[in-house]
Amino acid sequence: MRKQKGFSLIELLIVVAIILIIAAIAIPNLLRARIAANESSAVSSLRTLNTAQVTYSTGFPTVGFAPTIPTLGPGGPNTVCPAGGPVVGNACLIDSALSNATAIATAKSGYYYNMGVTAAAGVNLQYAIGGAAAAFNVTGVRGFCTQEDNVIRFVTPLNGIPLTTNAACQAYTLLN
Repeated sequence: MRKQKGFSLIELLIVVAIILIIAAIAIPNLLRARIAANESSAVSSLRTLNTAQVTYSTGFPTVGFAPTIPTLGPGGPNTVCPAGGPVVGNACLIDSALSNATAIATAKSGYYYNMGVTAAAGVNLQYAIGGAAAAFNVTGVRGFCTQEDNVIRFVTPLNGIPLTTNAACQAYTLLN
C-alpha cells in the first residue's frame, strides 16, 4: 500500500474558497479606510490653507488674502522657494504639492482644491476654498470647504468640482 503525499484537489479548492471569502470581506474595508484617510488629509490641507491665508494677509496687507492657491506656494510643481525669499506671487507658505493640487491630474491625497476671492478697492477681503474628490467614491465621497472664518464644512456626496463662493460654503454642514 502506497502512502499519499500532498493535498487532494478538494482540499485545495476549499482553501482557495476560504481565501476568496476573506478577501471579499477585507477589500471593501480597506477601500473605506483609504477614503477616510484621504478625507482626513483633505481637512488637514484646508486647515493648512486657512493658516497660510491668514499669514499671507498679515504679510501683504495691501493685497489682503492671496488671490489663488498657487500664490501661497513656491511656484510650479516640484519647485522650492525663490532665492530672494517669499514674494507676493510666491509666498512659500505651503508646499508645492498642495499649492499645485488645483486639478484632478495634480490632486493631493485624492483631493483637489479651488479658491475664489471677493475684493473691494483692490484688496482681497474674503475667500472660499473648496476641496473635491479627484475620483468620486474611490478617493473620497465628501466635499469640503472653508472660508475666512476658518471653519471646515462638508457636504455628502459631492461629485463634481470644488465650490469657490462664500454663500455656497455657508450652506454646507459644519464639520465637528
